[in-house]
Amino acid sequence: MENVQLQILGAGSAVPTKKFSHPSQVLSLREKVFMIDCGEGTQHQVRRFGVRVSRLNHIFISHLHGDHCFGLVGLLSTLDTQGRTGDVYIHSHPELEELLRPMIAFFCKGLSFNIFFVPFSPTDTELIYDDKSLTVTAFPMKHSVRSSGFLFKEKEKERHMNSELIKYFQVPVSQIPLIKQGADFTTADGEVIPNWQLTTPPTPSKSFAYCSDTAYTEKFLAHIDGVDCLFHEATFLQKDIAAAKKTLHSTAQQAATIAKMAQVKQLIIGHYSARYDDPTELLAEAKSVFEATDYAADGKTFIF
Repeated sequence: MENVQLQILGAGSAVPTKKFSHPSQVLSLREKVFMIDCGEGTQHQVRRFGVRVSRLNHIFISHLHGDHCFGLVGLLSTLDTQGRTGDVYIHSHPELEELLRPMIAFFCKGLSFNIFFVPFSPTDTELIYDDKSLTVTAFPMKHSVRSSGFLFKEKEKERHMNSELIKYFQVPVSQIPLIKQGADFTTADGEVIPNWQLTTPPTPSKSFAYCSDTAYTEKFLAHIDGVDCLFHEATFLQKDIAAAKKTLHSTAQQAATIAKMAQVKQLIIGHYSARYDDPTELLAEAKSVFEATDYAADGKTFIF
């Protein structure tokens, strides 16, 4: 079974601390690398934690608050300095290109690669990336500015062949791709061999959802239902819920409540307020509601 890797580059929020940097994550699957948000200093974290930038072609920005996108120009400049030639695609709300193009033109003259902005609507649910093995869907969150969550979902994989039966029924090589996709096989004598007899079920596909920044809302539950891993912001403790409501963020208890309602397999909390030096209290609060919870930290890696 091919695992998915999530690497946390920054687990903090608007004000970075000595312990937690601005938000950024890297998701690796099927030999592809995707970045989610790019706070200030992300290019330093990429170097610090050994991210494989040669495979990083797509960056997804959840919303236009500085702690989620101030690092883009610096990262692009660093990639150019390292001799990158592959194109970079930035998936974001439409306004980001208007804001960043002048800065890129001024600070990153003569780039050795192309930058393409791929806009999507912050108010709609939209398929924003699609390749032969993976889709990414954006959906609206609830925040002080328009904000989007992301669902990364592997496509259904092919069935596994039973090599002994393939040999026994003398299945031609040309038929194997169709059988992997679910087709039955008809022998030279006209006998139909059902697909279930020739194959075993495919390896389950993996899914990951990213929900930050957002106040507590149940409107996007259908999009994250049953995902293998959910990252949900937990900026505050429940005792500071007044601050969460004022800033339209979530508490650890609320993040865990969402995870429980969506029946996800694993919850990761992060995006901590600078008022908390240690996330263990936030973790304890979340685990009291949803046991399968872990906490994000700079450099921490999760495999699922």
